[in-house]
Amino acid sequence: MSLVRRAGAAVLTTAVLLAAAGCGPDPAPAETVPTLPAQAVTQLVSDLRRNDLAGYARHAVPPELHQRLEQAWSQGRTVWPLTELPLDDRFASFIAALAEQDAERKLVATYRRQFAGADTELRSAAKTLGLFASQYVRSEPGYSETERDHHAQLIEALSGWAQTAPLGDSQRAREAIPQLVSAARATGLAGPDGFAKAGMDRSLRRLGPFAERLKQVLGQYGLGLDAALDSVDASLAEQTGDTARVRVRYQLAGQPVDAYVLVERIDGRWYLSDVLRHARAEAEATSKPAPSATMAQRLAALAKVQARAPSAVPAKPAAAPAPAVPAVPATVAGDQAGAAPGAVPGAATEELKPVGAAVPAATEVRPEGAGKAAGARPAERALPEGKPAEARPSAADGRTGAGAKPAAGEAKPAAAGKSFPAEAKPASRSAAKPAAATGEPPKPR
Repeated sequence: MSLVRRAGAAVLTTAVLLAAAGCGPDPAPAETVPTLPAQAVTQLVSDLRRNDLAGYARHAVPPELHQRLEQAWSQGRTVWPLTELPLDDRFASFIAALAEQDAERKLVATYRRQFAGADTELRSAAKTLGLFASQYVRSEPGYSETERDHHAQLIEALSGWAQTAPLGDSQRAREAIPQLVSAARATGLAGPDGFAKAGMDRSLRRLGPFAERLKQVLGQYGLGLDAALDSVDASLAEQTGDTARVRVRYQLAGQPVDAYVLVERIDGRWYLSDVLRHARAEAEATSKPAPSATMAQRLAALAKVQARAPSAVPAKPAAAPAPAVPAVPATVAGDQAGAAPGAVPGAATEELKPVGAAVPAATEVRPEGAGKAAGARPAERALPEGKPAEARPSAADGRTGAGAKPAAGEAKPAAAGKSFPAEAKPASRSAAKPAAATGEPPKPR
C-alpha cells in the first residue's frame, strides 16, 4: 500500500511541476541574424516597437564593440545608444527631475505657471525650434548626407505635430505628469551616477518600461510612435558587395517619411553604417563631451536669441533727405563731420572717416575736391560783378551745403562727440574788404 501511495505522490508531484513550468514565462525567441540588408533595419525597428532597448544595443553593433561600449558606459563616458536620441545629454537629468521627491506638485505648478493655456506661444516655439533643429542638422559635421535628409524629414513632421498638439491643455498635463513620475521612479536610475552604476545592459532594461509609458503619454497628445514603427517599410535599393543602401518609408504624425540608410556587412551580419560610426566614436571617447557642444545647448541659445531679437534690435532711423547740392563723385572721400545726422554711411561716398576724426580748420586751404563737405563751394571762385562781398559763401561762414548761414554765435557743426567754441570761428571776410563796400570791383585772385 505504501508503494502505491509513493507512486501516486510521485505522479502528482510531476504533474504539478509540469503545470508550473507551463504557467511560467515563454522562453526568449532565438535571435535571428540579419543576413539581408533590409533585415538589419527591420530588426532594430522591432526592438524599438517592443521597447527592448537592451536588445537594440545588442543588435546594432558587433559583439566586440558592444563590450567596449559597456565598459565606457560603466565609466561614465557615454550613454549610448541614448546618444542617438535628441537632447541625450538631458536624459539623465530628466529622469532625476521626474523621480525627485514631491515632483508631481512641483512639475504641475511649473506647468501652470509657464505653459498652461499658452497655446499660441507654444505653437510659435515649436515652429522656431523646428527651424533651429533643421539648421543644426544641416551644419553639424557629425551627420552624413543620408542622416541629414532623414532627420530633416523627422524634424518637419515632429514640428508640425507640436504646432497642433494640445500642449497647453492643463487637464492632459495633470494626467500625464504622474504617469511619467511613477515610471521614472521605477527605473531606480535617478541617484548620483545611477546610469554608470547600473551599467549599460541593466540601465537599458530598466528604461524599457519608461519608454513604453512615455510613448503612451505622447499618444494622448496625438503622437503615435508605435503606429509609426508599425508602418515602417524597408526595402533594398542597391547593394555592392558588403555595402548597401536601404529605402525606409513610414508615416509619422500624419506625414510621410521617405529616406535612405546605409548598411554594411561585418562577419556575415548587416549593421547600419551611421549607427556603427556613432557607436565607435562613443566607445573611443576619453570623456563625456561638454554640455555646451550638445544640441540642447545650441538650440536653447538660438531660441533665446530669437526671442530677444524683435525687442532688442531698434529700428533703423529713416535716412535724412539729401540736400539739394551738386553730386559728389563716388571716388571722392566724404567728410564724416559734414554728414547730416541719421544719414546712412556709404550712401553718397565710397569711404568715410572714422567717427570723431579731426576736422581741418576752416581757414586751411585744401586742394579742389579733396575733403570738402557735401555741397561746399570752392573759396577761390570769383564773385560776379556788383555782388556784395558779405553775401559771398565761403567755408568760413559755417555753411553745410544747403546755403543756410548759422546765426551769430551759433556753434559750427562738427564731428560726432566734438564741439568748437564760438570764439574760434574766423571773422567774416566782408570786414576785411572795404573796397567792396565802395562799389569798386573786386581784385582778381
